[in-house]
Amino acid sequence: MNVGRHRSRQAALQALYAADLAPDEASPEEVFEGVADHFELPGGARDFAWKLVEGVASQRRALDGLLDQVSSNWRIDRMAVVDRNVLRMAAYELLHLGTPREVVIDEAVELARRFSGDRSPAFVNGVLDALARREGSPDPSPSDPTEPEA
Repeated sequence: MNVGRHRSRQAALQALYAADLAPDEASPEEVFEGVADHFELPGGARDFAWKLVEGVASQRRALDGLLDQVSSNWRIDRMAVVDRNVLRMAAYELLHLGTPREVVIDEAVELARRFSGDRSPAFVNGVLDALARREGSPDPSPSDPTEPEA
C-alpha cells in the first residue's frame, strides 16, 4: 500500500463527508482546506487529495447516476454518508484517474472498514466490482498491480 496515497484518500473522504453535510454555500475548496489542515500531508499527497475532492465535486451527478445504476436496491441518497462518499471517490478514481481496479477497490474497502459499519466493506466491494465490470475496467496486469507514487 502506498502510504501517501492512502492518507490522501483518508483526507479526501473526510472532506467529501464534510461537504456532503455542509450548507450549500460552502465551496469544495473551503471544506477541503478546513479538513486538510488536520492531516500531515506532504505536497504530493495533499495535491492528490484535492484532485479527488475536486473531481468528485465536479462529476458528482454523473458518479451518483452510475452508482445508482449498479447498486441493487440502494439509491445513493439512502446510503450512509460515509459509504456514498467512499463510493463516489473510488468511482472517480477508477473512471477518471486510471488507478488500477484492484488498488481502487482495496483502498475503498479499507476506508469503509475503518470509517463505516460492519456491512459496509462488503457493500462497497460489491458496488465497485459491479461498476468496474459495467464500465469495462480491466483487471490489473499481473506484472505490475501497484499504484503510482503520490
